[in-house]
Amino acid sequence: MAILEVNDLIIDFKTHEAEVRAVNKVSFQIEKGKTMGLVGESGSGKSVTSLAIMGLVPNPPGEISGGEILFEGQDIVQFSEAQLRQLRGNDVSMIFQEPMTSLNPVFTVGFQVSEVLILHQGMNKKEAWEKSIDLLDQVGIPNPRQKINSYPHEMSGGQKQRVMIAMAIGCNPKLLIADEPTTALDVTIQKQVLELLAELQQKNGMSMLFITHDLGVIADIADDVLVMYRGDLVEQGKARDLFMKPQHPYTKGLLACRPRLDNHPHRLATVSDFMDESGVEITSSVEFVPKKARPESDSSEKALVRIENLKKHFPIKGGFFGGVKNWVKAVDDVSLTVRKGRTLGLVGESGCGKTTLGRSVLRLIEPSGGKVFYDGVEITSLSKSEMRKMRKRMQIIFQDPYASLNPRMTIGATLMEPMIIHKLCENTAERRARAEKLIERVGLSKEVLSRYPHEFSGGQRQRICIARALAVRPEFIICDESVSALDVSIQAQILNLLLDLQDELGLTYIFISHDLAVVKFVSDEVAVMFEGKVMEYASGTDIYERPQHEYTKKLLSAIPKGITA
Repeated sequence: MAILEVNDLIIDFKTHEAEVRAVNKVSFQIEKGKTMGLVGESGSGKSVTSLAIMGLVPNPPGEISGGEILFEGQDIVQFSEAQLRQLRGNDVSMIFQEPMTSLNPVFTVGFQVSEVLILHQGMNKKEAWEKSIDLLDQVGIPNPRQKINSYPHEMSGGQKQRVMIAMAIGCNPKLLIADEPTTALDVTIQKQVLELLAELQQKNGMSMLFITHDLGVIADIADDVLVMYRGDLVEQGKARDLFMKPQHPYTKGLLACRPRLDNHPHRLATVSDFMDESGVEITSSVEFVPKKARPESDSSEKALVRIENLKKHFPIKGGFFGGVKNWVKAVDDVSLTVRKGRTLGLVGESGCGKTTLGRSVLRLIEPSGGKVFYDGVEITSLSKSEMRKMRKRMQIIFQDPYASLNPRMTIGATLMEPMIIHKLCENTAERRARAEKLIERVGLSKEVLSRYPHEFSGGQRQRICIARALAVRPEFIICDESVSALDVSIQAQILNLLLDLQDELGLTYIFISHDLAVVKFVSDEVAVMFEGKVMEYASGTDIYERPQHEYTKKLLSAIPKGITA
């Protein structure tokens, strides 16, 4: 029997400029005790559909223009605000995509979890507090009696997501909606969250709508799958059937564009290889061309970057006079070598020291000890002015493309700024011509140079960041989680672009990521980091086929089966 039935749902967003149909006549059912997976890229209508079930579509500009949403036979679309408030939390709960923006930073997590219980269960403060501790314990947060007094910023990403789950399950809902609950989480934390949701579902007999753009995750958790593309429901069926025999070209594209551990293609397929812009299937088959293996690195190859015993320790201050109580060893005695024209993959969970190592190499933060040699020059001993000149040869692409672009500068000004600083090109006309070539090289038209960052999608902004990094003609680029939050098809496009640029310009990369499948695709050698130290350092093939360290084996075992199966 279906607990939720959606029939011909239509959702429009109306502004004074245009009307956009976000969801177009979507119909599906979720059976009691079952998990429905909802997949699609950004803009496909997944999250808007889930907000409609919760009665949270913002009006204006959004409006449910047609259809019905039946929860246990009652049409939610016709509910009053009071009825919706009673429904939310009690019968239907939601885990939102970004826990930091969903949790109030000025209240403790205990206050926020207990508030739900007081409002919906009628508990007093003492009962709600004890129940909140029990919930935090259920979702696997260590020392719940201590952590309940923590503020959101004092918890890791995985812990914040667990708090959101605790809030969502506090009233034993009949239907749980999980909107991208594992996006950008480490694979080990992702595995813990997925196992936790499956365990809670079995224990409480609840139904679940699990929304994601990652079909590998869906394979691990869903009974049935819905695939959405630009507001339309293009395919639905049993999870196993969809993986074994996808029917729609969009589904085929989503399955093909995710890097896998069991093959190593020359290029990743993208959705555009399977269908055109209008959604019509492209009949030519996509061939799997294995990547031509490069010879293993050896000591005769020129080392462009050599890291020797690098350390970065951060002081923990405390006490009445603010003295140093302890030290956090973010990078602890790390030695690595990056060969010219090669890619070193740096992998590990959040907090392992990957980003700190990358920034220390470029001296964006000053190392506490050790040495870094760039093309034979010890850059850790250079003065600030000498280092500024050296930076023309080395660049970084940051994780968040929006945060790393100045919202007040046009794309043209953003690309020309580093040319001005490093005195490249003779005049503005030459710089403009170079900016046009750069933006076209990363797959965008020169018309975008007059526009601003907020006018672009995440994938387009990341391409702009790559163009800016190339503006000073660098030899070495650090890619810091540069594809972690992108849709799988956009991610495939960016990874293909980075490899094309490497072949064309002879670039050398350090590629930082928590995603082992992505690292395997782009890297020649891989270093696995944990708590500031390198646990394992070998060729990409050896790391994945013959892992030596227990931590590496743990990371590999946490990858969703759908990616490797």
